[in-house]
Formats: sequence, C-alpha cells, structure tokens
Amino acid sequence: MNRLRIGLIPGDGIGKEVIPAGARILQALPSGFGLRFDFVDLLAGFETFRSTGEALPERTVENLKEGCDGALFGAVSSPVRKVQGYSSPIVQLRKRLDLYANVRPVKSISTAASPVDLVIVRENTEDLYIKEERSWDAGEPQGKVAEAVKRISERASRRIATMAGEIASRRQKARENGASSIHGNGRVTITHKSNVLSQTDGLFRETAFKALPESDYKNITVDEQIVDSMVYKLFRQPAEFDVIVAPNLYGDILSDAAAALVGSLGLVPSANVGDNFVIGEPCHGSAPDIEGKGIANPIATIRSAALMLEFMGHIEASVAINQVVDEHLVEGRFLTPDLGGKATTEEVTSDIEKRLGDYKR
Repeated sequence: MNRLRIGLIPGDGIGKEVIPAGARILQALPSGFGLRFDFVDLLAGFETFRSTGEALPERTVENLKEGCDGALFGAVSSPVRKVQGYSSPIVQLRKRLDLYANVRPVKSISTAASPVDLVIVRENTEDLYIKEERSWDAGEPQGKVAEAVKRISERASRRIATMAGEIASRRQKARENGASSIHGNGRVTITHKSNVLSQTDGLFRETAFKALPESDYKNITVDEQIVDSMVYKLFRQPAEFDVIVAPNLYGDILSDAAAALVGSLGLVPSANVGDNFVIGEPCHGSAPDIEGKGIANPIATIRSAALMLEFMGHIEASVAINQVVDEHLVEGRFLTPDLGGKATTEEVTSDIEKRLGDYKR
C-alpha cells in the first residue's frame, strides 16, 4: 500500500468548504488502487495575513518541502488595492517550490451539444507576474505614471513548451490506445502577441517552436495564434484546440475564459506543476458572496485532486475520480446553483463519494 502525505491549504472563503471535499474523495478511493492518505492542515491566505502578518507562513513552505508528497490549495481573497506587506500566497508558492506550469484541463461532459476537450498550459513564474512595478509623478501633462516589467526568459519558455508537448503526446497516446476524444491528432498551439511585443513575446514564440521539433513530436501538430485571435477562436471554434501553451498573463486570462465553455468555474481544475512537486488548485476564487452557505461547487477541487494524482504518477486513480465525476454530471441529479441546480456542497460530495466506492476497475 502506497501511503501519500497531502498538504491541505484551504486558504480563504469557500476554500474551507471545498478542500475537505477533495480530501474525502481521495480517502474514498477503493483499496484496489493501493493508495492511502495522510493529511496535513496548513495555513495561507489573506485571513492568515491579517491574523499573523504573513500570507504564507514559513512553516507551511517547510511542511510542503519536507513532509508532503503533494498538496491541494483552495482559494485566496487577494485585495484589489495594495496592502503593505501582503503578497499572494499561491504566487509565492509557485516561486518557492518552482511550480513552473499551471495545467488547466477544460472538458465538457459526453452529452454536451458543443464538445470541448482542451488543456491550457500556462507558464507560472514570470511575465508581468514577477510584480516588479513602480510609479511616479511625471508632472504635467502626464500626471502619475505606473509601469511594470514583463520578463520572459528562454529557460522558462523552453520548459513550459516542453511540458505542453509532453502533455499533448500523452493525450495522443491515450487516443491511440482507445480513449474517447473529439480530436484525431495531437496539437499544441503556441499563443503570444509577438506582432507587437517582438522582444518578449517574440522570445517566447521562438523558444517554444524550438522546444517542439517535429522530429521529437511526430504525431503532434505545432501551430500558433496571436492572443486576441486566440480568444475569438476559443469561443467560436473550441473543438479545434487540444493543448494551448501561453505566457503567464495570457494563460491566466484564457484559462478563466475557457471555463465559460463548460458552464462554470466550479467545474474547472488546475495543477501547479514542477519537476518535483504538484499542488492541485480549483480555478475559482474565494467567492465571498456564497461563503458559509454550503452551496459551493466542489467538483473543481475534486478534479484538481485527480489532476494532482495524475502528475504524481497515479493515473488509474485519477481516471477513476474523473469518470465518476462525469457520471455524476451526466445524471444531473445533484447540481449546485452555479450549474442551475439546488444541491449543496455536501450532497454533491456524498454522491461522488458513493459512486467512487462502487467503482469497478
């Protein structure tokens, strides 16, 4: 029996409601998968910052590095205005643990009228998110001016493109082995704005193409889209896209926008992935408007737990969780309000938990 130690970081808002749901589903995996879980409760978030002065306590980082095999992160209520001393804990974690890729699958259920099955692979460590900003008073006529550094490196661009290629190759191999899919062949679409940002996005584009040579990815087509055209085509022709790779800012925007294709952010998982660690993270935010009402959709977190297992090498367990979630959604008996239903977080979690307990390999 393989015993895994998983860090649980609920964070803020509905994170405290959905992370326990993810842990329950991991515990519900049938014994035949050979997995058992120990959980470590860890602190991070804006509420932690207000009570301790630290959004990401050092103890949390140390526990993840030294005592955990993987982790689940809930949500964070980052303020829209500058707060002295505060920095987003999930952004810090990505840097501290070198989780250089944010991987976000977006897939519709089998009965959807307009099928979607794509993965957005977002570079996680640089671009405008390095948060090197400054502002000054330039006097008349400009007044106050603010600027931010957009950093793109060859190393970061190469390894995110390589991960996108590896994901596309795995998806194509699964199709060749009989997995159902709307796609015939694998495809990686490099997204950028190099027609305007010729130095930064130009470097990303050039490096990504070099990292995905035809000789190494014979069953994968590599193409490109300017980011504004990408947004248009993503909504008009989503079935055309398989794996999309993008710098940090574009990837962030595309990921949240793509959630609209399947009905709700409450369905869309993600994983922050490095070479030695992975943190599953639902794509939704802290949702203060529904906090404490017991109606948060736990499916994005449950799928994020499955995605975490996938990148830890436990593919069959990941497939089982996703399969029972799909069955739950197709039946549609227990749907939370974001999907037009009246079910509670507990009802959704319990239904998926029961289905997993009855799962036959």
